[in-house]
Amino acid sequence: MKTNIPMLLDIRVVPKAGRNLVKRESPTSFKVYLTKPATKGEANEELIKVLAEYFKVKRYMVTIIKGDKVRGKLVRIAS
Repeated sequence: MKTNIPMLLDIRVVPKAGRNLVKRESPTSFKVYLTKPATKGEANEELIKVLAEYFKVKRYMVTIIKGDKVRGKLVRIAS
């Protein structure tokens, strides 16, 4: 049975990494390595793409709630 309760996740972003990678640090905390730099929102766009693939949801279901301009972010994953 599928629930409609969104997940709230604490995300630590590492831009300009060698590859895209998601590492779970606790049940609601992740460290995400991204190849894009943190300029012009490129890393945020890639973060949404990478998290959507990781959680197997559509991109529109991933929302950055807090932390648009910093490495520490609060992200909501809708279900």
